[in-house]
Amino acid sequence: MLGQELPALIADGYTSFKVYMTYDTLRLDDWQMLDILACAREHGAFVMIHAENHEMIKWLSARLLDKGYSAPKYHAVSHPRIAEGEATHRAIKLSELLDVPMLAVHVSATEAVDEIRRAQSSGLKVYGETCPQYLFLTADDLDRDGAEGAKFCCSPPPRDKGAQEAIWRGLANGTFQVFSSDHAPYRFDATGKLKAGPNPSFKQVANGVPGIELRLPLLFSEGVGKGRIDIHQFVALTSTNAAKLYGLHPQKGTIAVGCDADLALWDPAIERKITWDDLHDNVGYTPYEGMSIKGWPVIVLSRGRVAVENGEMLLERGSGRFLPRRRSPAAVPLGRLAPEMDFQRNFGARILPGGPD
Repeated sequence: MLGQELPALIADGYTSFKVYMTYDTLRLDDWQMLDILACAREHGAFVMIHAENHEMIKWLSARLLDKGYSAPKYHAVSHPRIAEGEATHRAIKLSELLDVPMLAVHVSATEAVDEIRRAQSSGLKVYGETCPQYLFLTADDLDRDGAEGAKFCCSPPPRDKGAQEAIWRGLANGTFQVFSSDHAPYRFDATGKLKAGPNPSFKQVANGVPGIELRLPLLFSEGVGKGRIDIHQFVALTSTNAAKLYGLHPQKGTIAVGCDADLALWDPAIERKITWDDLHDNVGYTPYEGMSIKGWPVIVLSRGRVAVENGEMLLERGSGRFLPRRRSPAAVPLGRLAPEMDFQRNFGARILPGGPD
């Protein structure tokens, strides 16, 4: 795959990909991570990393279940913030060894925020992404009667108020470049969260929460509306930076002649109480039910066409189109190889492609 399939995908415009350091069926060990990073470096791809220490999670989960602690709330216990901090540190060091830029995704814990900030302060091309659940939910939301807490299970899990404040600081001070939804919807029934039965253990609950429709309104209301970030940061975090990181700028992410005219017209005075009945997904619930927010998009344009107006979708299914992406400038190496990787400093050993003969 690394020799043919992934390079071919990159050449066809799939210029970024995500890898996992946890989940039994998805996790990569450090050797595999280095192989992936080397491939990305050679072919100019941008790497996103879900960073959690798999063995810590596996060990804690086994201990909890052995002692009968199986309710959904223990999902938050089984994914310690230390596991996120350690894996983020390790991912950064693996990418630094090969001089490969990286984006740490779904950041929830202060420990991970600190690792990203430290790497950025040392000049590394390390980027950060976070999501609404880490600003507006906490581990206490998982502590509900029966299986209700399963609605709030995602990985990494929500933390506490202190971690929320660390995430807000990261959004304000530039540690995070992207605010994504990580929309991973599972219905609260036997097709989704309750596939293992009406009272699943935390290890049997499907990981993920819905959030795509509320991503911008939540951040606008509690970020811009309450002075935590300004409107320019809001636009950068939700649009411009993603277009730049993923090789779509300036076709996307800016308002200028020749661009795609993707626009959201916003009314900052609209006040709403969130209820799933007003949303347009098929999940059946929202973890933000009952929250009061201020500010809402009233018209959305896609490629100059009115896509949504007054809550009504006006475009036909299938009207989207594939956009092959360029190799992102964010993925260009710094040119700061570790001494052991630089053939001019390691007795001529060419471990990575490139360099004059």
